[in-house]
Amino acid sequence: MTKRKNHSPEFKAKVALEAIREELTLAELSLKYGVHPNMISGWKRAAIANMAQAFERGKSDEARASEAEIEKPHSKIGQLVVERDFLASASHQLLGTRGKKW
Repeated sequence: MTKRKNHSPEFKAKVALEAIREELTLAELSLKYGVHPNMISGWKRAAIANMAQAFERGKSDEARASEAEIEKPHSKIGQLVVERDFLASASHQLLGTRGKKW
């Protein structure tokens, strides 16, 4: 049984770029690099889909990651506030005037 090959991102980018240029067919690229044509097609699609990110201005990957880290606690705070308000109104309904209202 053969072991799966793990190709580097640089190799994938090089093959995808040649596929985008369309100087050789997928079959020719497959023979040249020893990779299945379906893999080359997938790498080409991924390269085209992610090409716009190379030209984005402003937000970097670190900025997007920090926004995601901030969003998670904010959503949790919102959830807890809703639960607190619900329980406060429920306790007020059950206990009447003896229950404390925030």
